[in-house]
Amino acid sequence: MPSRFPPPSRRPGRLLNAPAAGPQEPLRLLCFNKPYGVLSQFTPEGRWQGLKDWIAVPGVHAAGRLDADSEGLLLLTNNGPLQARIADPRHKMEKTYWVQVEGIPDEAALQALRDGVQLRDGMTLPARARRLEPAPALWEREPPIRVRQNIPDCWIELVIREGKNRQVRRMTAAVGHPTLRLVRVAIGPYSIDGLAPGQWKDAAPA
Repeated sequence: MPSRFPPPSRRPGRLLNAPAAGPQEPLRLLCFNKPYGVLSQFTPEGRWQGLKDWIAVPGVHAAGRLDADSEGLLLLTNNGPLQARIADPRHKMEKTYWVQVEGIPDEAALQALRDGVQLRDGMTLPARARRLEPAPALWEREPPIRVRQNIPDCWIELVIREGKNRQVRRMTAAVGHPTLRLVRVAIGPYSIDGLAPGQWKDAAPA
């Protein structure tokens, strides 16, 4: 299966578009393919990198979060109302994840994800869930996941409309299939199509 994604950039901070110049900055909305190990903030913490190592655009901030040990789409903007609209779960903007899980989920496990699962902080909302066959052609993660040779794994697509802390990982664990790798590929109409890890592009607000 041909990949929709180019190979990873070996140069941290490689930009597809240079920031616009001028006395007044226009509205900016960036789609960033966040690598593993990068926080959703500009300041690094401990062993995690910050966005300043990858994005040199003044005045933009993350609209929502993506955990340091997760990969994929992070949106950034310099517009407060747009940032709030993207990040606020009340606007119900769908978030699409490709999730490599331990084991092979059966239809009952997938249906449980669709119906909602009970977490410590409440029941999750109905979601969309399906097996990805064949597995998606993604870049290699650095560092690679730990593989247990006696336990198979597979990829699922999970689409949710809320944003509880580490929700996707907790959902898959609740149905008996711990997450091994987590990649967010889309938020509403925005996606990481064509972006290697560490690359970003300007997008038009929808």
